[in-house]
Amino acid sequence: MLENKKGIFDYVLLVLFCGMIVITVYPFLNVLAISLNDPMDTMRNVNFIVPRKFTFANYIYIFTQNNMVKPFLLSVLKTAAGTGVGVICTSMLAYVLSRKDFYFHKSFTILFIITMYVSGGMIPEYLLIMRNLRMGNNFWVYIIPGMIWVYNVILMCSFIEGLPMALQEAAKIDGANDFIIWYKVILPLCTPVIATVSLFIAVGQWNSFMDTYLYARELPTLQYVLYEIMESAQIKVDPHAAAQGVQNTVSPMSVRMAVTVVATLPILAVYPFLQKYFVGGMTLGAVKD
Repeated sequence: MLENKKGIFDYVLLVLFCGMIVITVYPFLNVLAISLNDPMDTMRNVNFIVPRKFTFANYIYIFTQNNMVKPFLLSVLKTAAGTGVGVICTSMLAYVLSRKDFYFHKSFTILFIITMYVSGGMIPEYLLIMRNLRMGNNFWVYIIPGMIWVYNVILMCSFIEGLPMALQEAAKIDGANDFIIWYKVILPLCTPVIATVSLFIAVGQWNSFMDTYLYARELPTLQYVLYEIMESAQIKVDPHAAAQGVQNTVSPMSVRMAVTVVATLPILAVYPFLQKYFVGGMTLGAVKD
């Protein structure tokens, strides 16, 4: 009797698990199917997880509208530089705020947290960047304003506070200053949280297009170009031509889904290489010679 109940429970659990997989995977498959689907089917809402009429017309439309090479390279450079500078500055600030001997560490932490809920707004930020700092149409406008995110600072600070203080004290006894401790003791131990913060910053930098829209239209990134293509896509379907099998147009929905796939693939390609660091030990660097 108990074995039968256990078998029923296993089947129910398996069905629920399969249902969760379907619910998770279906939206991605649907987006991919619409991006590869015939525009007429998309307009008629004939959308499944497999395209009924397979076509690359939507992707051809995207890549023939603008020169995508320069915006793509600029987006890669922006993401790489922004992630590198962001991780360095975030880890430095988190190390300072995690030091118990820093008298104002609680006060500064509260001030940083307040900025998460109260900000100056878009207009003061625009005036600061464009008028005072004069960074309009400058590559550094992609790096400096988003150099430090408070959430990442708090995340890394909490991780550093959980590290054994004996390692920092031992380094001080050996004559190391704060910079050496941060570089040779803290950073090697923070590999898991650095990978997490790097992923957060990289995704934010890659997906951002408002900074280009507001401050640097002369330096268009891939996301901004894709945004313009998506906004300019119009329905130009000739029913008579479609009935005769002549279909050289696209639908806005198909273009949007194709843009989503193009914008998402690079992040999906990078994520598996960072995932392994999430399960790293707290003293990962301390056991190495």
